[in-house]
Amino acid sequence: MTATYLDKILDDHRAAAAVDTRRLDTLIDQAGEAAPTRGFRSALAAASGLAVISEVKRRSPSKGDLAADLDPATVASEYVAGGATCLSVLTDTDYFGGSPADLQAARGAVTIPALRKDFTVSAHDVVDARLMGADAVLLIVAALDDHELADFAALAAELTLDVLVEIHDEAELERALRFDADLIGVNQRDLVTFEVDTERAVRMAPQLPEGVVRVAESGVQGPDDAALLAEAGYHAVLVGESLVKAGSRADAVAALREIPRQS
Repeated sequence: MTATYLDKILDDHRAAAAVDTRRLDTLIDQAGEAAPTRGFRSALAAASGLAVISEVKRRSPSKGDLAADLDPATVASEYVAGGATCLSVLTDTDYFGGSPADLQAARGAVTIPALRKDFTVSAHDVVDARLMGADAVLLIVAALDDHELADFAALAAELTLDVLVEIHDEAELERALRFDADLIGVNQRDLVTFEVDTERAVRMAPQLPEGVVRVAESGVQGPDDAALLAEAGYHAVLVGESLVKAGSRADAVAALREIPRQS
């Protein structure tokens, strides 16, 4: 099998998880005392027009620094001024320059829900998302086996976290639906070439069952890209690079939010 850009990242995250000796039951008890979550999926479902998940992103493995010195609270506030529906905040440090502190600062500055954008490989990662204040956690189907997907999703539900399940193709969609995923993101970026393939997202949209909130991820450069995805049937787009680099982040979000939703 061809190695992907994801493999090295996952290897590092699994190595860290393997030496995490914290008691899971203690962490779950602590998470049970956290403030209520804000309802990430419900915010996307209720949005008028195309919902926008605006990402706080300092850098990426493929593009390097995007806005390395950004202030998460300021960026989040700019996104909300433009009408952002939800936030996505990178907490991976080694590859994306993010941190749990970025998530806490961004979410603390606004009232909309926030996704912890990271590489979830253990139950500890799920609980950590809740402890750091996230309203949703990302599960990447390509990164996990069926037991992990089901177990992590069940734990997230127990902690009142929504789960954004990321897929790339039909086989991964089939796996996601085995545990009744109701919030699914189609990543347009190819795992092998790292190129954006909008045709994949358009092909996958009608295959997502009714009742699933549909999110298109990666490579949305502006309203034209987003309009194509909305027309294909997506309820929301997750946008990072083009928003964080925009001259006016509020205006860039507003332009996406003006796009009508088909369903």
